Amino acid sequence: MTKTTDYINYENVSSLAGLFAERIKRTPNNIAYQQYCNAVNLWHSYTWQQMGSMIALMQAALENEQLTKGDRIAIMLPNCVEWVQFDQAALGLGLVVVPLYMNDHPDNVDYILENACAQILIVDTFGQWQAIKDAGAPECLKKVIVRSSIDVDSHDLIATPLEQFLAGQSAGELKNQAAKTDLASIVYTSGTTGKPKGVMLSHNNILWNAYSGLQSIKVYTSDHMLSFLPLSHTLERSIGYYLTVMSGSSTSFSRSVPQLAEDLITQKPTILISVPRIFERVYAKIQHGLAAKSPVAQRLFQFAVSTGWNRYQHQQGKQSWQPSFLLWPILNTLVAKKVMAKLGGNMRFAIAGGAPMSPVVAKTFIGLGLPILQGYGLTETSPVISVNPLEDNDINSVGTPLQDVELKIGEQDELLTKSPGVMQGYWKNPTATAEIIDTDGWLHTGDKVSIVNNHIVITGRLKEIIVLSNGEKLPPSDMEQAICLAPKIEQA
Repeated sequence: MTKTTDYINYENVSSLAGLFAERIKRTPNNIAYQQYCNAVNLWHSYTWQQMGSMIALMQAALENEQLTKGDRIAIMLPNCVEWVQFDQAALGLGLVVVPLYMNDHPDNVDYILENACAQILIVDTFGQWQAIKDAGAPECLKKVIVRSSIDVDSHDLIATPLEQFLAGQSAGELKNQAAKTDLASIVYTSGTTGKPKGVMLSHNNILWNAYSGLQSIKVYTSDHMLSFLPLSHTLERSIGYYLTVMSGSSTSFSRSVPQLAEDLITQKPTILISVPRIFERVYAKIQHGLAAKSPVAQRLFQFAVSTGWNRYQHQQGKQSWQPSFLLWPILNTLVAKKVMAKLGGNMRFAIAGGAPMSPVVAKTFIGLGLPILQGYGLTETSPVISVNPLEDNDINSVGTPLQDVELKIGEQDELLTKSPGVMQGYWKNPTATAEIIDTDGWLHTGDKVSIVNNHIVITGRLKEIIVLSNGEKLPPSDMEQAICLAPKIEQA
């Protein structure tokens, strides 16, 4: 693989829409996205230029809706090219995007739509809209666009198929009416109590976060990502979507989580952004398979993992050379390559975030040749605060702070942070904003940490500490990690 970079400096673009336009200008004929087409049972590729044409078409259609800059539109789609196209079309018109989870409860979706006063909603199927409508759809909605034209009720007063919405439109020049300081998105995040809060992120918040991520970990134009975390999740959106526009890398949209294993093999990604649960599932399957094999096969696997892990530590400058390293070519052929082949065989690294990862799981995959880089952040920080660099990967930590991130340890060892990624505040909720961002501008994460060799180590959560009968306090995460390694446990 030719390792070249073509980063777009976030300081040189005016908005997220300006970033996409610059990418089209630089590499118009490069493959941007791949998506599975069920009609022909094939993967279809889209160049940056083709994406630009479709975005312009959607902008023309949205302009007919008499929206004004700052109005909110909501997206409730699976990861797909239409998600990107609709997002970019709205951002370029100065509209504010409200992402929604596909599997969210209709009552919750109804609350978000009403709270954000969304005027346009795009959904995957008419059934989704019907469920929201039954929950009491808000009056602010002017139009619902349905990606699939199947079963759309012609008598529904505001629902229209996407193809009908775009019919008769002509694609002109891409418009970019947003500025960096403008609100780009309201991302609703649930707390431990109460209704979801809308996190207000500006164009600059997100642009900075993607660019700063590229300063910590190199991503090349030849890299290929497989996107399966929901684009409504800020980690996938900022790092799995906007960052790839900035780096010029390509992306395949996985068909579904159940089909992820097959998509990994066919799409052969070089980078995967994931949550620890995916690796825990694979680890559990590996252990289940090993249990049925001979003791010799089990010992060979463990020897391959331990040798690979020690080699990795040596490469990181954390361990001395060992004679067992001479056996790695054989162990790689007999064990490691077979596991890596099931992940596509091309993976350079994976980024894991959103929850703690078991060191046992991390050691296993790293030992087999897949560096897993844990990161950390909050929706309120756009979202990444820290990530482990490839050359200094400490699996017991969530990495080193991104460029321009300031850290401070406050009372009860709580991590406080400042950065250009800190949100503008909570939508229509100044009280909640004041509770998380103090008068000096420090955002209080709620996480208890220690900092070791510039690496952040999460030690617990302020609101989730278990107090035992003897007064001892402990975080539940270690127990949860151990429970989740059992093959029959889905979540703890």
